[in-house]
Amino acid sequence: MFAFLGRLAFRRRWSVLAGTALFLVCAAIAGVSVFGAVKSGGFDDPEAESAKAGVLLADRFDAGSPDLVVLARVAEGVDAPTVAASGRELTDRLTAEPGVERVVSYWRSGDPGLRAADGRKALLLVGLAGTEEELEVVAARLVADYSGSKAGPGLDVVIGGPAALGNELGETIGADLGRAEAIAIPITLVLLLLVFGSVIAALLPLAVGVIAIFGTFLALFLITLTADVSVFAINLATALGLGLAIDYSLLIVSRFREELGKGLDTEAAVARTLQTAGRTVAFSAVTVAISLSALLIFPLYFLRSFAYAGIAVVAIAAGTAVLTLPALLAVLGRRVDRFAVGRKRAKASADNGFWHRVAHTVMRRPVLTGAPVALLLAVLAVPFLGVNFGLPDDRDLPASSVARTVGDSIRADFGGGSARAFPVVVPNASPAQTTEAAVRISAVPEVSRVDTVTGTFAKGVKVADPNPRSARFGDPGGAYLEVSSDVEPVSAAGEDLIARLRALDVGVPILVAGPAADLVDSKDAIFGLVPLALGIVALATFVLLFLMTGSVLVPIKAIVLNILSLGATFGAMVWVFQNGRGADLLGFTTTGALNTTIPILMFCIAFGLSMDYEVFLLSRIKEYHDQTGDTATAVATGLQQTGRIMTAAAGVLAVTFLAFATSQVTFIKLMGLGLTLAILLDATLVRGVLVPAFMRLAGEANWWAPAPLRRLHQRFGLAEEGPRVQPPPEKVLTR
Repeated sequence: MFAFLGRLAFRRRWSVLAGTALFLVCAAIAGVSVFGAVKSGGFDDPEAESAKAGVLLADRFDAGSPDLVVLARVAEGVDAPTVAASGRELTDRLTAEPGVERVVSYWRSGDPGLRAADGRKALLLVGLAGTEEELEVVAARLVADYSGSKAGPGLDVVIGGPAALGNELGETIGADLGRAEAIAIPITLVLLLLVFGSVIAALLPLAVGVIAIFGTFLALFLITLTADVSVFAINLATALGLGLAIDYSLLIVSRFREELGKGLDTEAAVARTLQTAGRTVAFSAVTVAISLSALLIFPLYFLRSFAYAGIAVVAIAAGTAVLTLPALLAVLGRRVDRFAVGRKRAKASADNGFWHRVAHTVMRRPVLTGAPVALLLAVLAVPFLGVNFGLPDDRDLPASSVARTVGDSIRADFGGGSARAFPVVVPNASPAQTTEAAVRISAVPEVSRVDTVTGTFAKGVKVADPNPRSARFGDPGGAYLEVSSDVEPVSAAGEDLIARLRALDVGVPILVAGPAADLVDSKDAIFGLVPLALGIVALATFVLLFLMTGSVLVPIKAIVLNILSLGATFGAMVWVFQNGRGADLLGFTTTGALNTTIPILMFCIAFGLSMDYEVFLLSRIKEYHDQTGDTATAVATGLQQTGRIMTAAAGVLAVTFLAFATSQVTFIKLMGLGLTLAILLDATLVRGVLVPAFMRLAGEANWWAPAPLRRLHQRFGLAEEGPRVQPPPEKVLTR
């Protein structure tokens, strides 16, 4: 099939190139629209208790968590007559703004929780109406119209809160993307020149990358027409688009040059390249896509968005590599080596060279070389046993950002009260039942006060009668409670408080919302499905590698080694980002937790990429084993033939992700550094040491399968037979 595809690409090369050019133009024109269609949220499960409570608050009580938090800073004190007058006027102006649903301010409500301890800061909590996109537009307008001294005489205003944070994240990511590309593309081009030694050959992977990136932008834009897509998916589309395009192009172009070096003409070289390397690329792409598809089972559209981007970019990069790239090679022929750079190096033979010597050394003493590497990876994984999880907040932005300034002030200057209050909805309750619920909730030690339609409660007793402001807490069928606490919401103590309230018997059903409840529900939504996601990835990997190799042991080995290297990566990320090692050097603020979504996201991406290299290596090892029947020779020769390609591909992909580690958003930085480490560990220690060591110890058992599975592989397997040759006279294990 793939040889036929190669001949077709050669004979229809101009038609293929014309179709690709048309696709690229359409993708470039329409695909850029994705930047205005993506969203900054997606971290919540819409079916969770906190989400349902949020819907009830908005629909029935015209309430909920504020979308904007206006921090007013004053020099003479918030209670000074002139300042109070400006504060009341600001409240009225904001209330009258289009798109503003409600405003709760210190100067109109008198709520002490909205006044800083030093008396020089006050808060206004602003709720907005509309869809997520409409909220972002209104938030941007209000930030522009009210920031600084525009709010009124004597006031210096900065505006934060979820809507403002979303806008800042979008702007920051846009700037980060441009900077990452400016760093990655020149370095990538230099590395490709060093690898290929030819300007023409080095430009081919970049051409495939451009097509993959813009094609994925188009795919994501089309998806936004029917589903929510996170803005963060654009980062993955760019990084993976460039990285996978280079991976696949390196494999195709290197094999094409190898076949030309054997004396084949251009048509035969293209056909043979697609029959071998093209098949490997297609198989690898399916493996990576399946790993990423596991993200589709999660209800958070933040995670699903990475599946959309990942599957699209893998499909387009692989399709371009096995269709467009062969057509380009058919046009170029031997001119692929034009404009040579540097001295032409002598090509190492298949049974000689650096990687052949590495395999030779490892397989002479597999336990002595492999055990220390496995132990090192296991030790690196240990910190992951103490991982804590949290949700992204303003601290993921740099300290200079406005949303971060507001968040830091709330944490430092405001205690309990409305600044940290969270709602508890009592959907169906009489006033007496609402009172009973408020009494029992206020008796919880961590709760400082409960406000509701029937009054104010503290320490299990009523401390104040209802006032005119209390009417907003109820409707004819139910009510909600505003629960104040000094506990930091996004923390272990905040999670414990939510668990205690949800377990509390208050006589009627309640729904707890707020940041701490969001964290609890987010963790439940993710970790409850993690075993299924891991099972999908492991089963798909096993099946695909079995169909490729006919072995039971090799797929199990691949899964175990990948988990070992990923465990080391996660342990290092906990040590750096959760424990704060190197925070000043890397420019981030630790919150003592990792984003709940990042480990599973990194697992699916890194596992897929590691299988990319596994397929590259195994395809050559299997090819040589089929020809020689000798495992040790096949491993050494396969590593020699792919080692340079894997190292170059990993280096380029690492540069791409490392460029994204320059992001000012902490969890993007974490993902960039984490994936860089995972790729480098996998392409060096795992492929260079652990794989040869394991396969040497297993010997011919590497290719064992029970008789029923052997027959299944013979019928449905994906292996291709090559000409059988005798092993070289000097065995690889000869001393």
